[in-house]
Amino acid sequence: MCKIICVTNRKLCRENFTDRIEKIASLHPHAIVLREKDLIDSEYEALAKQVLEICEKHGTQCILHSFPDTAIKLCHRKIHLPLHLLRELPEDKKRQFDVIGSSVHSVEDAVEAERLGCTYITAGHIFVTDCKKGLEPRGLDFLRNVVDAVKIPVFGIGGI
Repeated sequence: MCKIICVTNRKLCRENFTDRIEKIASLHPHAIVLREKDLIDSEYEALAKQVLEICEKHGTQCILHSFPDTAIKLCHRKIHLPLHLLRELPEDKKRQFDVIGSSVHSVEDAVEAERLGCTYITAGHIFVTDCKKGLEPRGLDFLRNVVDAVKIPVFGIGGI
């Protein structure tokens, strides 16, 4: 079965960002990952509150990204962390999450992310994408190798 997650980047959004989130959430993807890493904590928290409310209204899973303390403060138990942040996350904080994801760029990263407690991973970038301008995509063989190396769900990302 094919499951789709949507990863946000409000800088690429040509319309009002929360209006776009509303449209996406109404389509019921597996999850929306609120990936707005450039914001400061307070800005991210304010945006997260809005997006969580929209997702809840539509019954769409929302996963916060890069701000574990904000997620904990909001009593939200779903987080996505870059691998370097996941490595640093203390076990007592990790236990506060039911869903933990990480982005991986190699089979070794995938195995490590699973060992560190991830319940899913994103692997990429699979195809050419403006988000990774000038970087060669890793392709479908890479994605297949990652899927074969772990037991947790893997979402291909990038140029899809």
